[in-house]
Amino acid sequence: MHVGLLYSRIRRDEKLLLSELRDRGHDVTKIDVRKEQFNISAAPAVFDEIDVVLDRCLATSRSLYITRFLDAYGVPVVNSSETAQLCADKVKNSLALEAAGVPTPNTTVAFTTDAALEAIEGFGYPCVLKPVVGSWGRLMAKIDSRNAAEAILEHKETLGHYEHKVFYVQEFVEKPGRDIRVLATDGEPVAAMARSSDHWLTNAAKGGTTQAFELDDRALELVERASEAVGGGLLGVDLMEVGDDGYTVHEVNHTVEFKALNEVGEVDVPAKVVDWLETQVKAEATAQ
Repeated sequence: MHVGLLYSRIRRDEKLLLSELRDRGHDVTKIDVRKEQFNISAAPAVFDEIDVVLDRCLATSRSLYITRFLDAYGVPVVNSSETAQLCADKVKNSLALEAAGVPTPNTTVAFTTDAALEAIEGFGYPCVLKPVVGSWGRLMAKIDSRNAAEAILEHKETLGHYEHKVFYVQEFVEKPGRDIRVLATDGEPVAAMARSSDHWLTNAAKGGTTQAFELDDRALELVERASEAVGGGLLGVDLMEVGDDGYTVHEVNHTVEFKALNEVGEVDVPAKVVDWLETQVKAEATAQ
């Protein structure tokens, strides 16, 4: 198959995928999104012979627009623009999970500092304030008091960008010092790991330690349902353990990083991803 890899920077994750694809004899075209132009009526020539495009854009804005163009051109892309739209925006993500009946942290959205402060007081302290768009745990705040809430809301209001005027307020979930990251293909887990830290943010990007994690039946069910809720594809599903044998899904990611997953377990993650891509291309060819 001929794979197009959308990128703006080749990280360890992309190198692993490129190596696996080339080892299997697949053609790969690397497409630097910073150099391309996308016309509303004609696809760039670089996509003419490509069977599937793998979106590895670092910038969310580029990912959202380019996948939309590719869908319009009729070029298969992983993940689809619909899935990207749902996963890139935390509000849309939470609404999709809630609509699908997937347990997810209680969340309120407000559009003024006064309304946001009222929502925060409604949740009580601590609670969490997140940006509607963002990754790696950046700009997330655990709010422990009214004074802290007022200060953080004032800063967000002053930042200027319209997304900072959307106040995404979420209950604080007491978790056992870790959360669970699952890489899944159409709801089928490829690998899972626990990310642990003494800090309330346990992201690997924030310095959390990682180790392989074995999913039980309930976690497997929620990964499948969360994937289906956002349209399926190559996804990172993040869960937190709550209560006795319970979980809540706090996020689904559409351009998931997996290098840490590949290092902590026995699963060859890029090999499994390419297996799935091959299956997708064969299914597309059969459908035509």
